[in-house]
Amino acid sequence: MSPTTWGWLVLLFPLLGTVVIGVGYKKLGKGLAGWVGTAMIALSFVSSVGALVTLLGRHAGASGAGRELTSSLWTYAAGGSLDAKLQILVDPISVFMILVVSGVSTLIHLYSVSYMKSDEGKARYFAYLNFFVLSMLILVLAGNFVLLTIGWGLVGAASYLLISFWYRRNTATKAGIKAFVINVVGDVGLVLGTFLLLRHTGTVSFLGTFKVLPHVFHKDSTDLVAACLLLLVGAFAKSAQVPLHTWLPDAMEGPTPVSSLIHAATMVTAGVYLIVRLHPLFQLAPTAAAVGAIVGCVTLLVAGSIALVVTDLKRVIAYSTMSQIGYMIMGASAGAYSAALFHLMTHAFFKALLFMAAGSVIGAMAGTQNLDKISGFRKAMPFTFACFIVGSLALSGIPPLSGWLSKDDIIGYLLNRGGDWSILGVLGYVGALLTGLYTFRLIFRVFWGKPCEEAAELEQGHLAHAHTPRNPMTGEVEDTEVGFPGPEHAIAEREVPMKVAMGTLAVLATVGGALQIPGVDHVIQNFLASSFVGSKLAAPSSDPSTSTAWLGLVIGAAVGLLGITTAYAIWVRKPGTSAKLQARFAGVHQFLVNKWYFDELIDLVIVRPVLALGRIGDVVLDRGVVGGGLTGGGTGVVEAASALVRRLQTGLLRSYAAMMVLGLSAIALYFLVQAS
Repeated sequence: MSPTTWGWLVLLFPLLGTVVIGVGYKKLGKGLAGWVGTAMIALSFVSSVGALVTLLGRHAGASGAGRELTSSLWTYAAGGSLDAKLQILVDPISVFMILVVSGVSTLIHLYSVSYMKSDEGKARYFAYLNFFVLSMLILVLAGNFVLLTIGWGLVGAASYLLISFWYRRNTATKAGIKAFVINVVGDVGLVLGTFLLLRHTGTVSFLGTFKVLPHVFHKDSTDLVAACLLLLVGAFAKSAQVPLHTWLPDAMEGPTPVSSLIHAATMVTAGVYLIVRLHPLFQLAPTAAAVGAIVGCVTLLVAGSIALVVTDLKRVIAYSTMSQIGYMIMGASAGAYSAALFHLMTHAFFKALLFMAAGSVIGAMAGTQNLDKISGFRKAMPFTFACFIVGSLALSGIPPLSGWLSKDDIIGYLLNRGGDWSILGVLGYVGALLTGLYTFRLIFRVFWGKPCEEAAELEQGHLAHAHTPRNPMTGEVEDTEVGFPGPEHAIAEREVPMKVAMGTLAVLATVGGALQIPGVDHVIQNFLASSFVGSKLAAPSSDPSTSTAWLGLVIGAAVGLLGITTAYAIWVRKPGTSAKLQARFAGVHQFLVNKWYFDELIDLVIVRPVLALGRIGDVVLDRGVVGGGLTGGGTGVVEAASALVRRLQTGLLRSYAAMMVLGLSAIALYFLVQAS
């Protein structure tokens, strides 16, 4: 089969899973629905491997066109030069993405089989999960802006369904709405940017746009920069970059596997993919690219600082995701395309692992996520602890784990590019220091110290159970019926599917970096090379030398270790240091606890003015002009005329005769006047 045939199969299987589970869940039963959903995504991964093998069998050619294959099912619209089709593009970039998305999503589905086993909405959950993966696969396989926009919107819709999955929780429904609204802002940016490009290029095809680009735009052309900035709005919203990031921490209201799916392999990586896919545009608009890199760097530092004080287990990892996506956005905008995708892959491994391990801890805590109540799980949960350590070391950039090689690949590129880009590289090391600090703050608080009541109980072989289920954010008493979490809790130590999924990711997080070792191999860079033919920024000459790259790796490892040892000194060696620092820097601590006041700022600058305009529109336009003048005025005339007619219907014959005489007299008078 051809690579494009495999590409369509990649989309077909999750589509079948969504339909089969959504329509036939009653016959399947809740238990079988999970396995069907997992099997469908696994078949999608197998198809992705098929696409990889067949694509590698093709010669790229000098221009790289040999590995750029398109396939269309039908045409949406055609007229003039516009030819909008249901078209996929199978090339090294899209194949790389579908491998990561389908592979990690398969493991998340497998983990979910056990994690969601007692939830009354389990079948609905797996239908949504398959739909989410389908949406992301449509996005990354799209061959034109039309299908990209469709996938982009579907990912937003699927995220709403999954974030607010436990729909009887007010906090969950609010979080789902918030994510949807902010992502719609990004959708608007994407659509407007697409229209601006279409106006000049006359095509919605990616390859067609890239072909005519140098002929219709010059470097930093005003319209091109504007289009790229609008596209970045879409990327920032989907990838949770400042200031469109506030939805991501709240997205933790969804089930933990959903958090793993959104944060690891799918939704938040869409912005990184968009910049890499449209790299010819950003290379011709360096001003827009610089904006993307700066925003990525700011997000990296802002999210890292907030993660130092957050006390919700899942939200710490969520802010970590924001920070790591900042690295990727920064790298992709700077021209380190292969490095950005390399870090996207390794991050998918260790971040999915961390969320799964966090879910195991939350299960042991009977749903509690507050770090102030969690401690001493090292002996009670040895497997979960080992997985958490592997994920944390990879995240912190400690050798020889994958994050060490991928994160420093981006930083090394920035430093080697020189100029102002070096500043971003140095700030990348600051982010690495924060990463080691907040990651092992989490480790030491959850697994060290005196075992909490639940940990001590688990050491005796008894898994804690919540007699009165409560919302972990508000403390409100909850039910365990449909729309709420199920009554049972799962931990990796007792569930084989969870253990298999986490164990696989732990291995990948450990050895995944071996695909790109300076001076040894460049598997990912070589595979992606044909997609960046002609790009000076992606040329091998733009990469640091082997010795420089290894020096950067040593520095990166040292910075990560410094963060870890600092965390050890604060939370293990000298307990109470954290409380003293909070008291001494109370203002700074409060500032970080309130997340740099971004929510309050958005509420003040955007939400309140929009609500005020809405109220004015309701009172003045809707009720006053439309209701009182247009609709109400017409209604008033009809009502008045009806009342007059009713008053004239007296039932007296003389009254009717008088009206008839008056009417005939009026008609006669009219004709007499006309005749004269």
